Amino acid sequence: MNPVHVIGGGMAGCEAAWQLARGGVPVVLHEMRPVQGTDAHETDGLAELVCSNSFRSDNAQASAVGVLHEEMRRCGSLIIGQGDANRVPAGDALAVDRVNFSAGVTAALETEPLVTIERGVIDGLPPAEWGSTIIATGPLTAAPLAEAIRAETGEESLAFFDALAPIIYKDSIDFSKVWMQSRYDKGDGADYINCPLSEDQYFAFIDALIAAPKTEFKDWEKDTPYFDGCLPIEVMAERGPQTLSYGPMKPVGLTNPHSDEKPYAVVQLRQDNALGTLYNMVGFQTKMIHGAQTEVLRTIPGLENARFARLGGIHRNTFINSPVLLDRLLRLKSRPDIRFAGQITGVEGYIESAAIGLLAGRMAAAEALGETPSIPPETTALGALLNHITGGHVTGRDVPGSFQPMNINFGLLPPLAERVRKKERKAAMAARALADLDAWLSDEHQAAAE
Repeated sequence: MNPVHVIGGGMAGCEAAWQLARGGVPVVLHEMRPVQGTDAHETDGLAELVCSNSFRSDNAQASAVGVLHEEMRRCGSLIIGQGDANRVPAGDALAVDRVNFSAGVTAALETEPLVTIERGVIDGLPPAEWGSTIIATGPLTAAPLAEAIRAETGEESLAFFDALAPIIYKDSIDFSKVWMQSRYDKGDGADYINCPLSEDQYFAFIDALIAAPKTEFKDWEKDTPYFDGCLPIEVMAERGPQTLSYGPMKPVGLTNPHSDEKPYAVVQLRQDNALGTLYNMVGFQTKMIHGAQTEVLRTIPGLENARFARLGGIHRNTFINSPVLLDRLLRLKSRPDIRFAGQITGVEGYIESAAIGLLAGRMAAAEALGETPSIPPETTALGALLNHITGGHVTGRDVPGSFQPMNINFGLLPPLAERVRKKERKAAMAARALADLDAWLSDEHQAAAE
């Protein structure tokens, strides 16, 4: 059996390779690091997390991404499996030790007999003699390959900026001013470090944030939009002085044990590694230059002497116009031997990227085995994501530039057939999704047995 080639060793590529191998299909996984690096990656590990270390809510009854987590568990996901194995405290969210997570994914694929990992740059579309190929190069696709994709499709890839949040050493935080608590005491009740700001401190911080020097963009980057799910804090601040106090700095569900005065705003830090020595600033993606970051962020109470393991940064992301370019099986319409997977398809988020890799891997495995690939029902989180990027985004077919990155949300799933009270709707949609996923997996297993 000829191997399936997977280009890209990020979340989607690793998940696709794993699903192919689990299906009994040999894989060649191509990763350009360390031969060529990127503006965001720091290591040559597979599935390196370059932004947050959180996979967001793990609640499979009330959260769409929690439903997606559970669906992927039931599909034997490598990414979710390693996420569970390397979990760190984060309330009801699934957050991971990023170093151990990447090491776990890398070890699993390196020791899998059906997976061969090749390090090197793929500087053009895969040759036809490769046969089935999955491109999962993510938002930081190397320029030569990106240009080859544009030349093949005749479509301009869309682009947006993505920003990284700073990471702080816990032992440099002043705990006489901060406290440990989750909003509304969710999870273990004390999963976040909270830094309180008074009204005067908050508005002084906003003024400093807006005045701070920022990363300068090249001329060709200046018209690139941001993705709303990962806006830099200074961009949010420029939308109005109270925007952050209603966003990542909202003080709700928290009680300051150091003072009877309710904080006007709060900066939260979430554990970033299993040892609990590193904490990242929740929602604090930034494009401030490094010197300004240390100066401005140290005005936050409790962070006056903060030491930074990583300062924030910003990089340009690209993704294709999937509703126009891909068929329902994630194949490039002009080259059906090529599939796309992950963030380059227009899904947003670690888990969404891995989910599309999971589907691409399963589809490619079915084809390699002479079977007909099956599509999960649109009532599932997996099916809803697939539908969004390959057909559900109707305006993407008619209005150039309207297709934008999307996280999984209940709005992508079809409405319930029966009337359900509003407060019970999410739980009902979650239950339907998991029941329909189980039925789909059962049908797949039965078809494979026949």
